[in-house]
Amino acid sequence: MSSPTPASLIPPFTRETAALKVRAAENGWNSRDPQRVSLAYTEDSQWRNRAEFVSGREQIVDFLTRKWRRELDYRLIKELWAYDGARIAVRFAYEWHDDSGNWYRSYGNENWEFDEAGVMHHRYACINDLPIKKEERLFTWDTSGPRPADYPGLSELGL
Repeated sequence: MSSPTPASLIPPFTRETAALKVRAAENGWNSRDPQRVSLAYTEDSQWRNRAEFVSGREQIVDFLTRKWRRELDYRLIKELWAYDGARIAVRFAYEWHDDSGNWYRSYGNENWEFDEAGVMHHRYACINDLPIKKEERLFTWDTSGPRPADYPGLSELGL
C-alpha cells in the first residue's frame, strides 16, 4: 500500500494521514520560512499562540518573522496526540536560544481544525518555556531544515 500524497491529507483524517499532516507541519516550521509556513493556513486563519491572537496569512508571516528573529537555532518536534474528522491535537517541543545565548526548551499543545481542502483555519497553541543548559539540548540534528527521518521523536526522547 502506498503512502498518501500531500494532496490526500484532507479530512476526515485517519491515524496515518493525521500523523503525516503533523510531520508535514513540523517540517514546514523547521524551515523557518514564514512565507512557506503561512501557506498551510487559510487566508483568514485564526490563531491563538500563547496570549497573542493572529488573524490571516499576513499576520501569520509577521508573527513568524518576529518569532524566528527572537528564537534562534529553532528546532521543533511534533507528535500526534489525537484526531477526529477535521481536527488534530498535537503535542510538541522545540529548542532555541536568545541573542544572549540562553537556551530554552518550549513545550506545548496545539489544537488544529482544517477546511475540506486540508488547509488549517484554526490553530490554538499553549506553550511553556523551560530554561536549559546548552549541554541539555536534545534536538541537535545538523541542518536548519527538517528533522532527519531516523531522528527520535518526543516519546523516544523521553519527553
